[in-house]
Amino acid sequence: MATEVKRTFDILERILREFPRVDALGGKSGNDWYIYNTAEYVEKSYQFAMGLMDLGLKKGDKVATVTTNRPEWNFADMGMAMTGIIHVPIYPTISDEEYGYILQHAEIKLLLVGDRKLYEKLVPIANNLSETPLIFSFDVIPGVRNYEEIILQGKSRQEELSGQLEQIKETIDPEDLATIIYTSGTTGVPKGVMLTHTNLVSNFVEHSKMHNLGKDHRVISFLPLCHVYERSVNYHFQYKGMGVYYVGNLGQIVTAIKEIKPHMFNSVPRLLERVYDGFVSKGNELNGLKKVVYFWALSLTRHFEYNKKYNFFLRIRIRLADRLIYSKWRQALGGNIVYIVSGGAALQPRIARVLGMAGMLNLEGYGLTETSPVIAVNNPSTGVMKIGTVGEVLSNVELKFAEDGEILCKGPGVMKGYYKAPELTAEVIDEEGWFHTGDIGILKENRYLKITDRKKEMFKLSGGKYIAPQMIENKMKASFFIEQVMVIGAGEKFASALISPNLTYLHDWCSQRKIYFQNNEDLILKPEVIAQLQKEVAIINKTLGEHEEIKRFRLVSEEWTPQSGELSPTLKLKRNYVADKYKAVIDEIFSVSKPQHGSKFRLPKININLNFDINEFIKRLKL
Repeated sequence: MATEVKRTFDILERILREFPRVDALGGKSGNDWYIYNTAEYVEKSYQFAMGLMDLGLKKGDKVATVTTNRPEWNFADMGMAMTGIIHVPIYPTISDEEYGYILQHAEIKLLLVGDRKLYEKLVPIANNLSETPLIFSFDVIPGVRNYEEIILQGKSRQEELSGQLEQIKETIDPEDLATIIYTSGTTGVPKGVMLTHTNLVSNFVEHSKMHNLGKDHRVISFLPLCHVYERSVNYHFQYKGMGVYYVGNLGQIVTAIKEIKPHMFNSVPRLLERVYDGFVSKGNELNGLKKVVYFWALSLTRHFEYNKKYNFFLRIRIRLADRLIYSKWRQALGGNIVYIVSGGAALQPRIARVLGMAGMLNLEGYGLTETSPVIAVNNPSTGVMKIGTVGEVLSNVELKFAEDGEILCKGPGVMKGYYKAPELTAEVIDEEGWFHTGDIGILKENRYLKITDRKKEMFKLSGGKYIAPQMIENKMKASFFIEQVMVIGAGEKFASALISPNLTYLHDWCSQRKIYFQNNEDLILKPEVIAQLQKEVAIINKTLGEHEEIKRFRLVSEEWTPQSGELSPTLKLKRNYVADKYKAVIDEIFSVSKPQHGSKFRLPKININLNFDINEFIKRLKL
């Protein structure tokens, strides 16, 4: 009989009884992998729980974690859940002001940090709080209390506290609060989303049904566990009995994939775009017949659709392309990938087709922190999959559309509310219990959910026509030359755009054409570069309505990243920040009388800040 899971920590009993394995959790120390078997995982989680009790923490207290991904995060998470302590996971990349706000607002009793750098950053902030929390670290830092002290304390008091812990566990109702996750947002202060055990469990149990992988399979986890997307799928992986290997550094992803040879992983479109760019770059390095064959195989991927039956001649061509090219793409990603889950933003259909034709199905989904998170996902177990959509709505989620197209939903995954903010809660959950997502969408073929834009981001031109910027931006980011873009024009006569080009691809493009430049500032002013971007924008404009066309654009020399501030930690565009940063450029766009594309306008000096990890990822993707 299957072990019933109603609270997150019930996973422990389930995996101990049904899916014991040598490598329940894995992590990396330097160049070496280390693992915990299922029994060790369960034991250390219980000991961590008793250690928290010995420190005087009790049900309802809040403990914060600030760390990159590591297997030990699970000991803390499960230990808190068993004692009724509320877990507040926080991004390791946010500002000092955000840290101070969250730690004070959540009334943190204990702070668990990942490494020395985070410790040194957070100690002065913690010392300025009205009540200074206890501080422990995951890494060994001289003079700092280590998380293993909590485990050892629990172990030393096990005889006295184990019975008490069992009593506390019995008191924890599925409707009790399990976590508060502060959404980074794109404007304003973070909001604390309160999620119960029911919220989390109902969601991960439901989306775990979307595939048939399980106890014989491995996965890697590299997206932040502090985000509900990765956290929910982390529970999902464990619930299915899969071995989970954690990667704390984006620069180690390629190596980890080749060493662990996972069958599945979670990703975001930006990283998959880099994988795709790597495939294209590899083709450009070839010559003669090899290059012709490579791009012939790449062009065949345009035929890919889920559940599509190909004619005989196309099947022969695909089989040949697979032997020559696609098999190498699979090997570049470890050789075992069956599924890649994608979320957080829209994935370009061409990328889903390339991965799918190579036998690595992309399961694009959609959800929010407030919905625990999944609302819909492409589902291979039922065959309900369609490229360009986020799939079918989960069976335990009700969905409808408001008159303006906004997606509304109900279900056990909808949050309890925003912490200490009933007025904000009332703004998004109406009297009938419908959660207002803020996203605009449609149902294609009366079955597949497609997100078309963000309600608050839509704007009106001076002539009264509405612009849905995300839709246009997603089309523009399909270009190899465009990494990020922000469509602008609220209250103006026409739509325009700020473009952050794909600098890695553009550098290669210029090198092949012997276009020399001193730096990225010089690069974006090259007439050949501007002319190429004009061509790209013109192609995209042909797919848009007349009022949606991008009449003017400007290139910027910076790559937009969470570290430089233009993107949130979940890689969403921070429009207000970008608008403020490039105010002079935007003013210039709308002040000139004759439409132009930047060739006569010199941008003010902008510091170059390349995102090393992502660029390193693609450089190390050996095909």
